Amino acid sequence: MKLKIENTYFKWGITIFASLSASIILFFIIYRSEEFGQILRVIISIVTPFIYGFVIAYLLTPSYNFFLRKINLSLTPLINNKRKLISLSKLLSTAITLILSITIISGLTSMVLPQLATSILGIVNTFPSNADGLMIWVVDNFNLSDKTANFINDNIVNNLTNWFMDNLVPTMSEVVEGVSTGLISFLLVIKNFLLGLIICVYFLNGKEIFAAQAKKGVFASCTKDRAEFIIHEAKFINRTFSGFVNGKIIDSIIVGIICFISLTIMDMPYTLLISVIIGVTNIIPFFGPFIGAIPSAIIILLESPIQGVYFVIFIQILQIIDGNVIGPKILGDSTGIPSFWVIFAILVGGGLFGFIGMIIGIPIFAVIYAYVGRYVRYKLRQKDLPVETLYYKDTSHYTSKRPVEKEVK
Repeated sequence: MKLKIENTYFKWGITIFASLSASIILFFIIYRSEEFGQILRVIISIVTPFIYGFVIAYLLTPSYNFFLRKINLSLTPLINNKRKLISLSKLLSTAITLILSITIISGLTSMVLPQLATSILGIVNTFPSNADGLMIWVVDNFNLSDKTANFINDNIVNNLTNWFMDNLVPTMSEVVEGVSTGLISFLLVIKNFLLGLIICVYFLNGKEIFAAQAKKGVFASCTKDRAEFIIHEAKFINRTFSGFVNGKIIDSIIVGIICFISLTIMDMPYTLLISVIIGVTNIIPFFGPFIGAIPSAIIILLESPIQGVYFVIFIQILQIIDGNVIGPKILGDSTGIPSFWVIFAILVGGGLFGFIGMIIGIPIFAVIYAYVGRYVRYKLRQKDLPVETLYYKDTSHYTSKRPVEKEVK
């Protein structure tokens, strides 16, 4: 006798069993949170090289595909065997991509780190004298009274200097000592990174096979229409993430280079340090320019107040150019979400996952925003209602058609 899946009682039994199982698992996770957290940390430590490899491969895929197309076109007239052509093209593309990436990162690191260390030490050593010089400049240029000058000096400058010397400098020293003594942790990161590079090679060369296997599993477990829908949406998600993340990185590199060249021409102090701060923080949408500009302006202001004013003006011009010319050219409309939801995605993503969350929060929310929009439009079409948002600014023409209930005397 065959069991009929359509039976209502059977469906209710499956639903109740699944609900009880989920409740038991959730209770176990909450009640045994420490043990569960420890297990989760062990699992994460095991898969960390794979995470490194996937992220590196995902970021290098555009350049890998570029070299693969160029090399494939160049070798096609020379090699008749298609299998050998594909293998050799993949091998050369992977080698060129990795060598070029490692060379650029190593070169930038060797150039930037020593100058960054020198700049930071210079700021630490000259901070008290620069703070006093800033105070003298403010008094001389704004004609402050002696009482006001003493108040600012006693309550602002001295407190800022004491905080810098008593709190920030010891903290920086602890960080340096932690880096120097945490050799095991550093070696662990290097190990995961090197393993990630090896895994990255497999991801780059096998991404077509992995994608085909994933599609095979989707078609095996779903109907044909549902499988095609899932694959189509997966491509949309990939376009949204890759377009935004890669575009934002390129945009930030360009902004950092422009900042370095401009500050060098303007003879600003700590040029490389400021450019790195501006370039890195520019990766964070919307808030990034402010996050980078404020400490940079303070650093330059302490060295030279008038140059600090020039720097603030320059950053405003740079951000206008980036927001209206560079960013749109590179990113285009990769997210398609309004500015308010961009701020919302950054704050929520940063609150949950920190710096990384502020970056990936926007593409994640862009996908959610797109799906919610599709669902709303679908339900409106079912009700024969317009899908344009402007129609709902004034709904009196719609609600006025509803019958008005008579008053009961």
